[in-house]
Amino acid sequence: MPGSLEPLDLGVQIPYHFRCPISLELMCDPVTVSTGQTYDRTSIESWVATGNTTCPVTRAPLTDFTLIPNHTLRRLIQDWCVANRSFGVERIPTPKQPADPALVRSLLTQASSESNATHSRLTALRRLRGLARDSDKNRSVISSLNAREILLQVVFANMDSELSHESLALLVMFPLGESECVSVVSDSDRIAYLSRLLFHSSIDVRINSAALIEIVVAGTRSPELRAQVSNVDEIFEGVIEIMKNPISSYPRALKIGVKALFALCLVKQTRTKAVSAGAAETLIDRLSDFEKCDAERALATIELLCRVPAGCAAFAAHALTVPLLVKIILKISDRATEYAAGALLSLCSESEMSQRDAVAAGVLTQLLLLVQSDCTDRAKRKAQLLLKLLRDSWPEDSIGNSDDFPCSEVVIRFCCS
Repeated sequence: MPGSLEPLDLGVQIPYHFRCPISLELMCDPVTVSTGQTYDRTSIESWVATGNTTCPVTRAPLTDFTLIPNHTLRRLIQDWCVANRSFGVERIPTPKQPADPALVRSLLTQASSESNATHSRLTALRRLRGLARDSDKNRSVISSLNAREILLQVVFANMDSELSHESLALLVMFPLGESECVSVVSDSDRIAYLSRLLFHSSIDVRINSAALIEIVVAGTRSPELRAQVSNVDEIFEGVIEIMKNPISSYPRALKIGVKALFALCLVKQTRTKAVSAGAAETLIDRLSDFEKCDAERALATIELLCRVPAGCAAFAAHALTVPLLVKIILKISDRATEYAAGALLSLCSESEMSQRDAVAAGVLTQLLLLVQSDCTDRAKRKAQLLLKLLRDSWPEDSIGNSDDFPCSEVVIRFCCS
């Protein structure tokens, strides 16, 4: 067996036995399986998770799936990294060991037992939250021990207490099944409690409340139950207020807020309530602050709200709406482009002022590029409809004097069809 593999771009050779036999990458957390072979933890866990029951190297059956940390090899790898740092090799971090299921079970029992002192229960919840933060593996272990049902019980059996708030902070770190979501949305007292928490003095409690609202609404199939949540007094006001917090101080606020707002706006009957609560102004004011995925969700929400007259009016009244939507086309992603084009189509269908604003913002060029791009068919259809809608609003020389002949042909084809 060779002592090393081929040189890397770093100009240094990684010793063969430092590489994981599965990924062929430098091992960060070497563990040994029952056959005596060593692998990187993430690689062997993925191997087993896909249904494999044999050792990847020897093909011998794994008699058990216990992974034993190979501390000696990890220290050798760390020493090698330090010795080669002049070549740009970074020292691998010391891995945190996965949570012991027995410890997790004990902490969950401690947290859920009403006979225990509040301080003891809070300590257990905080230790569980620390473990959950450490890794996906830990969250999987915690979730597998009935944690979600336990935490739901603690949250709603101890309303308006620190115990409830701490349980809520841990609960929102896990996805919920539909039955668990329904158990929340079908209980008016539970939803009213979450709505009240949106106005709590602690921003963390407010954000966690919005997070749970989003989880349970998105996880419920029943339109009637989702509508019940969206109809709760001031729920939109609370969510929108969270989105106004500065991203530098509370980075979770904007992300969680727009997720909750989008979930609530999927209920058509209550979109007017979102508009009345100031959703249009807040979405446009914060649009440039969103990361890619959240920007897509924000634009999807804008398109949904533009489908109701009050939403169209509110967005049209904001001076930055149309210029921002025009600018976003083909800038963020295909989905973002589709949602922006859809929102513009709704706005321009209802307002001549929006048509003029769109033309002034250069929508012609953007739409021409869009219909010739590899964007989604839905986005192209929206662009074509918008071109036809705006054909009477183009300046007389905007087509004839175009320097891009193919684009001129496109505009003529769509405007004359």
